[in-house]
Amino acid sequence: MIGRLLASALVSGLLTGVLISVIQEFTTTPIILHAEAFEGAGGHDDHAALMWTDEVSGGQFYLAHSAEEHEGEEGGWGPQGGLERTLFTTAANLIAGVGFAALLVAGFQLAGRRIDGRAGLAWGVAGFVVFQLAPALGLPPEVPGSMAADLAGRQFWWWFAVASTGVGVWLLLMVRALPLHVLGVLLIALPHLVGAPQPDEIGGAVPPELAGHFAAAALATAFIFWALLGWLAGRSYQWFVERPQTATA
Repeated sequence: MIGRLLASALVSGLLTGVLISVIQEFTTTPIILHAEAFEGAGGHDDHAALMWTDEVSGGQFYLAHSAEEHEGEEGGWGPQGGLERTLFTTAANLIAGVGFAALLVAGFQLAGRRIDGRAGLAWGVAGFVVFQLAPALGLPPEVPGSMAADLAGRQFWWWFAVASTGVGVWLLLMVRALPLHVLGVLLIALPHLVGAPQPDEIGGAVPPELAGHFAAAALATAFIFWALLGWLAGRSYQWFVERPQTATA
């Protein structure tokens, strides 16, 4: 059983990672490159690198391009442009795809319900709400050069928003008790009642029109990622897990 669950997560996660890497080349990547031109002309030096594995705390977990590629600056390192950068982006997307697919497959197994592509798509949309949309309400996706609050504070709030929203969504969708539904709504609202950390100053080197375009493109790309992942995870779970069980029953 564990082997079939892992196969389901690997197949759906790897396929989604490859597909979203291609999509990013036409959506968020051009905006990031444009923003880096403004940043290089005198942007905010303290802005953290935007990588999938780095800015998960800020809500833009899938942006796999570094904003700090200047050699010799405080010993920092970033992938070079061109093929190297694309390869690192794709590798990060594959890792994230498999990781989130494993969470979905584990949820399928715990729920104990029949899963197919449509059901997996619904789970994927829920994943988008939990991991992307809800945190983005307090910490919207940021382009290189934007001013941001302290990284540790953003990380804490991001995990707080994800955990609280995740439990709230589970209570709303998977439990049939009105008091727990009320609790779920309160949990979803709680991080936003507390409020996300904000920078002392608003602004940066990047024009606000470009920053707004990026935030919209980032959320749209994230939705595509989660929709693809959910559908592929549902189909692969049906193929690797449910079909063998039906055949042996």
